[in-house]
Amino acid sequence: MEKKIIRTDNAPAPIGPYNQAVQFGNMLFVSGQIALDPKDGSLFQGDIAQETEIVMNNLKAILTEAGMDFSNVVKTSIFLMDMGKFATVNEVYARYFRGNFPARETVQVAGLPRGVQVEISVVAAQ
Repeated sequence: MEKKIIRTDNAPAPIGPYNQAVQFGNMLFVSGQIALDPKDGSLFQGDIAQETEIVMNNLKAILTEAGMDFSNVVKTSIFLMDMGKFATVNEVYARYFRGNFPARETVQVAGLPRGVQVEISVVAAQ
């Protein structure tokens, strides 16, 4: 099997030496997404609900480019600066899934890129 790099202009360009996603066989590994505008790379600064919405839309764009959607997601990782905001993030996150939810961990971290409040990565399968 050969790995395939997934790239779309509908999600932010990587800010380091990594790809938006890598597909290997039927598995898709999507890099952590933060609240960057895909058009100009600007950072959203505002409330955690809006920030999470942008993150989820960036993930959606990458999944779409790979011919998948949130129903293909088998695992998510959520990184939060403040676990006290978990309920708000969870509320936004839940709107993107129907029925069988993926496995997940949510952890509080000491810092995230560019000072964001939330970063989310996913693993999907076809």
